[in-house]
Amino acid sequence: MTEERMEDADSGTPRGERIAKWLARAGVASRRDAEKLVEDGRVRLNNQVVTHPATFVGSGDLVTVNGALVEAPDRTRLWRYHKTDGVMTTHRDPQGRPTVFEKLPSSMPRVVSVGRLDLNSEGLLLLTNDGMLARRLELPQTGWIRRYRVRVHGDVTQAMLDSLARGVTVEGVRYGSIEAGLDSSKGSNSWLTVSLKEGKNREIRKVMRHIGLHVTRLIRIAYGPFQLGQLGKGEVEEVTGKVLREQLPRD
Repeated sequence: MTEERMEDADSGTPRGERIAKWLARAGVASRRDAEKLVEDGRVRLNNQVVTHPATFVGSGDLVTVNGALVEAPDRTRLWRYHKTDGVMTTHRDPQGRPTVFEKLPSSMPRVVSVGRLDLNSEGLLLLTNDGMLARRLELPQTGWIRRYRVRVHGDVTQAMLDSLARGVTVEGVRYGSIEAGLDSSKGSNSWLTVSLKEGKNREIRKVMRHIGLHVTRLIRIAYGPFQLGQLGKGEVEEVTGKVLREQLPRD
């Protein structure tokens, strides 16, 4: 047994909370990424390098990541944010492009996104200070529907869109059922409403290209029970505690 505070070998009682979960709840990173931080030796507990993911953090402990002190996790909070196109959903971009997190008010705590929207996509992005919650809400098992308004270029029929309900394989990747409805058309441009549960990387763009359609605009209008509504571009609004308690899935 090292000097790190591990689970009690006799009673099996944990002394606090596992370090990766603690970091995730503090909004540092997802639990998986927090485990990688530990693996890379970038996390210290009370000035000792953490070497094992089963290390526990207790009340009053000091935790640093890359030398910076991490505040103890706050109560779980969630925000709705209206992402504009041309902004990256990442904390740092090697190419120097603007990021969502650079655009947030300075009064915001450290947050992570629930899923992502790619550079050219816009609309509703959920942000939370609880990395564990972010991971839970990203999983298809949660059953939350992600709904989009999508403008496409090309010849489209409802029959084409209905075929996506059975799922489709594109370049060796299997995508689950997608519900898509044709809302309006003008010339070769059409607006669709698209709903899915999975949300793999650039899923809508790839699937639409597979059936001969080019996505020219993609706006997420809902993520589970949370709606974009009248939230203005670049605006952020916190979800009330009452709504959180009503809407968040139970453990």
